[in-house]
Amino acid sequence: MAFSNLNGPQQEDSIAEINVTPFVDVVLVLLIIFMITAGVVEFGLEIDVPKTREVAATSKNLDFVNITADGTMFLNDDAVSLYDIVPLIKQKQGEEGAGVYIRADGRVPWEVLAQVLAECGTGKVQANMITKPLERNPRTR
Repeated sequence: MAFSNLNGPQQEDSIAEINVTPFVDVVLVLLIIFMITAGVVEFGLEIDVPKTREVAATSKNLDFVNITADGTMFLNDDAVSLYDIVPLIKQKQGEEGAGVYIRADGRVPWEVLAQVLAECGTGKVQANMITKPLERNPRTR
């Protein structure tokens, strides 16, 4: 690139300097991004499971699977094992359209609840969770 001077002839010298400022800016931005994501990836995110605002009313007449805090399972009022739930439901309701309401204590470990849901899923029994409505303070929105 040539530069001209009003008083003299053109010079054929080019500027051979690298502008380091944009390079440093990009490096610092990447450093900040990596610092933020490294903490998230390594430790994970804490997630608070939301409570439900509304509980849908239903008119289906289905059986209840009740799970107590210690993991004991009941089909309606009768104690059952995990592997007897689906056959008993299908015996009562038939093969087509079988469904159940699952009512679990809040202290039930997720593993127990996941096993019940997995058994219902493999047996093609529709599982409906029963929740409580969220207690709402009338002064807050």
